[in-house]
Amino acid sequence: MSATDQQPESLYAAREPIFPKRVKGRFRSFKWLIMVVTLGIYYLTPWLRWDRGPNLPDQAVLVDLANRRFFFMWIEIWPHEFYFVAGLLVMAGLGLFLFTSALGRVWCGYTCPQTVWTDLFILVERWIEGDRNARIRLQRQKKWDLRKARLRLTKWVTWLLIAVATGGAWVFYFADAPTLLWDLVTLNAHPVAYTTILILTLTTFIFGGFAREQICIYACPWPRIQAAMMDEETITVAYREWRGEPRGKGKRRAVAAETAEATSYAAGEKHGGTSPKIPMPGMPSGVGKPPVQELGDCIDCNACVNVCPMGIDIRDGQQMACITCALCIDACDEIMDKIGKPRGLIDYMALTDEERERAGAAPRNIWKHILRPRTIMYTALWSLVGIGLVFALFIRPDLDMTVAPVRNPTFVTLSDGSIRNTYDIRLRNKHGEERPFRLSVKGDLALNISVEGSPYPTVTVPADSASLQRVYVTAPRGSAPAEAERTEFRFWVEDISNGDRAYKDSVFNGRAN
Repeated sequence: MSATDQQPESLYAAREPIFPKRVKGRFRSFKWLIMVVTLGIYYLTPWLRWDRGPNLPDQAVLVDLANRRFFFMWIEIWPHEFYFVAGLLVMAGLGLFLFTSALGRVWCGYTCPQTVWTDLFILVERWIEGDRNARIRLQRQKKWDLRKARLRLTKWVTWLLIAVATGGAWVFYFADAPTLLWDLVTLNAHPVAYTTILILTLTTFIFGGFAREQICIYACPWPRIQAAMMDEETITVAYREWRGEPRGKGKRRAVAAETAEATSYAAGEKHGGTSPKIPMPGMPSGVGKPPVQELGDCIDCNACVNVCPMGIDIRDGQQMACITCALCIDACDEIMDKIGKPRGLIDYMALTDEERERAGAAPRNIWKHILRPRTIMYTALWSLVGIGLVFALFIRPDLDMTVAPVRNPTFVTLSDGSIRNTYDIRLRNKHGEERPFRLSVKGDLALNISVEGSPYPTVTVPADSASLQRVYVTAPRGSAPAEAERTEFRFWVEDISNGDRAYKDSVFNGRAN
């Protein structure tokens, strides 16, 4: 064959579709429960109402981008309070580290959106096309007859409806849900809403229906990060090899043929012959018969492989693709019940316990695996961040202000010789009704304050909003602030309705500049 006829070996392996078999058990039931709860929270939360008063939105959870607010029940987060969101993200990260260190990839196996929606899509697929064997036959059927077209079309349309509902539910978090729904139906919604729904519909349809395990293996970075979070004390899904091997059906089986043949041939060659039937001195007369060996509990039925949504064999050991969904545990326990063997051939366990059990010792208590220095450290950090956020939430004032001196020019000399500085003050009223605020300055008694456009030093701020107000601070001619280079003073703002007060320190620039 010439060099031009040789084709380079492809490094790409085409995806083999995975058709998980239906399984029943405690972990499968737990996953159904989590799927119902998480999907219910996602789809229904935008429709929950929360009365905040006549001037505020009544949606319980709302990311109000237009007014730059985040509402969660009775909590309202303003743009300058983004540290609350940052703190929640830090807590989420630490929580993920904690659970991974203690229990492996439980996030991936139970609550990850990719897992939840893939479970839902597989459930729909099973309802329409049948269980594993029926789906495999349909997949291998080359000819598209009326039945295959009907099943596939029904499945894809159902997936598409779920995907549209997923994208629609997402945009409802960013606007009043009933109003936005009516606008979407009447084609009066903003193009951004339709574009967002379209993008999320396509990604949900493709990721949950076709990509599935490929997202977990190739697109998600967490399988590669988890190794740094886990160690031999981590509780994870594992196979008790010491109990399951050697695999096979029945109570006993012959030892590997090559082992028996090697024994008998060695006996013959020692006497210059080749017959495998010549026994070695001292050998029992039945040496020509292959010896038998007790089998392990694994009957090599592949039930654990058939139910795995990732298509892996847990008996091969720990693998990056394993999401510890524990469906293989349910499948194996069901087989063990049928053949009269104890459950737990595949189970949640620490790798160190497998070594102890192999040596005949009892496994350690599960809490000794969970409560170790790494998990205690993660728990302490998570708790500290949470306590800090709660403390900051309860001490934050309902009245806030920021002060920005206008430095072009730094001061103005008036006709009577007095010196005037200009400041922009932003007042935030976090109450559900408008409030009048009184401004004043404390420091040098010579300083006076006035509000632009008003003869009085008061400002009315609408409900749940911020107001930018320009104010002037003046020092009479010849006074110490007027002649000094810099004079420190303090702005005070008082809520006339209830007496709440807030302050900000600032500097007055005099003639010496």
